[in-house]
Amino acid sequence: MKSWNQVLVPILRSDTNVPQLCLTNSSTKQIEPVFKKSLYRMYVCGITPYDATHLGHAATYLTFDLINRYLRATGSEVRYVQNITDIDDPLLERAQRDGVDWTELAHKQIDLFRSDMQALRVVPPHSYIGAVEAIPLVVDAIGVLKEKNIIYTVDEDLYFKVSSDTNFGKRSHLSQEKMLEIFAQRGGDPLRKGKLDPLDCLVWISQRSGEPGWDSLFGKGRPGWHIECTSIAIRYLAPDDSQNPLIDIQGGGSDLIFPHHEMCAAQAQVMTGRALAGLYVHAGMIGLDGEKMSKSKGNLVFVSQLLAQGQDPMAIRWALMKHHYTSDRMWTDDLLEEAVIEITALRQALEQEFVPPTQELIESMFLSLANDLDTPNVLNQINKWVKNSKDSSPKEDPITLLTVLDSVLGLKL
Repeated sequence: MKSWNQVLVPILRSDTNVPQLCLTNSSTKQIEPVFKKSLYRMYVCGITPYDATHLGHAATYLTFDLINRYLRATGSEVRYVQNITDIDDPLLERAQRDGVDWTELAHKQIDLFRSDMQALRVVPPHSYIGAVEAIPLVVDAIGVLKEKNIIYTVDEDLYFKVSSDTNFGKRSHLSQEKMLEIFAQRGGDPLRKGKLDPLDCLVWISQRSGEPGWDSLFGKGRPGWHIECTSIAIRYLAPDDSQNPLIDIQGGGSDLIFPHHEMCAAQAQVMTGRALAGLYVHAGMIGLDGEKMSKSKGNLVFVSQLLAQGQDPMAIRWALMKHHYTSDRMWTDDLLEEAVIEITALRQALEQEFVPPTQELIESMFLSLANDLDTPNVLNQINKWVKNSKDSSPKEDPITLLTVLDSVLGLKL
């Protein structure tokens, strides 16, 4: 599937000191170093294209854009893969509700997502893979699991045995009761009769009346959600035979910790005998004016709506960086207004022919970013520099700071 247009990332000066990055690993609940490598493999779960792109999406993809940019700033290559779940129950349900063809709805929302990511200057993934185009990979993966006797049938649907992974549940740190509760809320079917374990997940859904289906060795149907990402990550990140874990970073919103990322990790472990990811990194949820932002409440704020209102995409990006990426936080009009004021002041300071010294600011920015992407501290440091910019001396060319802001923070000023 076509991604969005490439975003130019300026090259930093060769003498720029980029400290080792540390990130919160959801699996261990610890801040851990991302050890230096020449090539990083990062997989980030994409949208289901029936309602894109709200600020929760934007916050998530901005988080991994910052990680991508930072790792690239160390001089390493980042092989970044993102999926898009262009066939799934929510998409089919929305299409039926609105009386439109599901493919038409998906394509429309995918195009909107691309334009939003472009506006926010999110660097596109190396590979952008739709679930539909990945069906042959899914079928192959199910075949591997079937050979290991990890798959069973319920009314022509195929299920994965979570008990086959002895580490199942240890990455998300949830009780059995809590896993069952969340599984039911997020697409699972713990009460279905015929299942060996209530938490076993679908890997192949036999075709229902009025729904699309694809031919396979297991009959006509479509992939389950979790096996889609497992298959795409393993295939497109192409880990070598000796690499354990298979990839460096598995990422997404915190609502994916369970069941999605737990299921993906379990399937990969059973398929390959190796851990899926070294770090599981998750962005917090976005609320609106004191309430959780959700489709069911109808209080989503969409990037495209803000852009249509004439909001500066760099101000939106700035506002999303004002809180730590792991935190659940609120979006308000005041937050965006404050971001507009601050980024306008920064622009004005950098429009001068000469600006105050920037080396100390740049070094402190990198230290804060290295410390688990502490963007709130980074923005505070920039605001202090702007405040002192009128009275400071000596002066220097602003180009070095402009390059860092663009390259690492994605702020095109």
